[in-house]
Amino acid sequence: MSLSTLDTYVKKHHFRLSIVTLSKSEPELSYQQVCWRISMAVSLRASEQGLKIVDQLRRKKGWSVTAASWCDAARTSVATLKRFRGRLPIQQDAFISICKAVGIKNWEEIVDKSPTSETASYIEFLVYKDDEWVGRESLTEELSNRLRGSCRILLLVGITGVGKTALAERLVDKLRGNWIESRENFENKNKALDFGSVAAEWLTKWGETVPQDQRTSQQLLQRLIKHLREHQHLILMDSLECLLKGNEEDGWGDFVDEWWGKFFFSLLSEASCKSRLILTSQDFPAQLERECDRYNNLHSQLIKGLETPEQIAFFQKAELDGNLESPHSPLRLIGEVYDGHPLALRVIAGEIKTSWQRNVQAYWNENRRGIEEVKESLEQARQQGIVKGEADRWKLDSYTNALRQIVKERLEKTLERLKKDVYEAYFLLCTASVYRCEVKEKWWLSNLEDEGYSEEQQKAAVQALRDRYLIEEGGIDHEFERLVEQHNLIRSVAIDHRLKLPEN
Repeated sequence: MSLSTLDTYVKKHHFRLSIVTLSKSEPELSYQQVCWRISMAVSLRASEQGLKIVDQLRRKKGWSVTAASWCDAARTSVATLKRFRGRLPIQQDAFISICKAVGIKNWEEIVDKSPTSETASYIEFLVYKDDEWVGRESLTEELSNRLRGSCRILLLVGITGVGKTALAERLVDKLRGNWIESRENFENKNKALDFGSVAAEWLTKWGETVPQDQRTSQQLLQRLIKHLREHQHLILMDSLECLLKGNEEDGWGDFVDEWWGKFFFSLLSEASCKSRLILTSQDFPAQLERECDRYNNLHSQLIKGLETPEQIAFFQKAELDGNLESPHSPLRLIGEVYDGHPLALRVIAGEIKTSWQRNVQAYWNENRRGIEEVKESLEQARQQGIVKGEADRWKLDSYTNALRQIVKERLEKTLERLKKDVYEAYFLLCTASVYRCEVKEKWWLSNLEDEGYSEEQQKAAVQALRDRYLIEEGGIDHEFERLVEQHNLIRSVAIDHRLKLPEN
């Protein structure tokens, strides 16, 4: 078999050569040599539909996504299995073995046959797991279509733990193909946050030489924009809130390093651009809205908790029944009280599966008191008009060890950051925790007025909470006044902070 014949064969079957194994000094190879060299050089990845077929057969065998029995049957490692499930390229022989282990006869049906560029790279997912993903299908389709179209920057915003990163990774999975994938997590304390350091790191990683005497912010900006304009990069940037700052006069949501603002503005204002950015943030970058609102290639999306059908699907995927068809079942009540908050539900489901051996009723008997207390408080507020609950001591964030260690810790970080950056907004969030449900916004502001804060300070504080999604809009009442409320989890943490406020 000649080199040209081999090249034709590889292209026909959509294989991607990961190493060069042939040279011009070997124009003719035996069939056995070709087979061996292809098996060593070719890497494959699963298609999205192919992975669904694999999962159906895996579940029939009763295997988990990283089951030891699956690894043994395929004679591969857990790491390789994870790469396969993450739709990352793996060697052909390992790919075939994984498919055959679950009973697939024609492994080529599982291969992603979309053309892949030689420079394509893939990020590993930290949160998104296909076998645990539920709901948000229409939103995923809408947002992925936007990114395939004219949208260059997609901003996913919402409170901590609501699923922003998981959705971002899901979108990356939907878009996979001819992209050079990269990710940055600005919550990493060892990560440089200034634009110049990140830009130089990106350009170097992508093969460009950046001399020390050409590393001014302006020079790096020009080179980075040119590179992103001419190459297909898909970049996931997590925890954008770590790049933001604020003050009373200008509001909160400006970039600490002004060159980040210039970078996003330049990227949006280019006549054309092949790259796409997906950003996640707990705080809304108001500077982006101020300076880039005229560009329709920027889209921001508020992410909320799972709807009731999605909550049911989540518990079913976790293989927890708990009489889910009844609206009064324990799991349905838990989902309702937590407003479908994905992180909280995931922690609770994990506890039931491990500590309670999947016995939903046993878990409910032990922990129902705290959940029912919250539900009763909410019903009193909505049906009887008892909106104030100064004696409430909600513990939605901490009534079990796992919730304390995971959910409460993340929410505490959010409030501590707010306390440091915008104290009056923190004070307002804490004092307004007396309200169990949506109330007039002016009721909230009266808490600041009583403490001597000016009208401007009151407005700035409530806007700071809006920018951080710590306020939920409750609509307009019959007197045409705006209503606001807190997410149940946020209120649970804010109550504790209110009790610790100084008397004066």
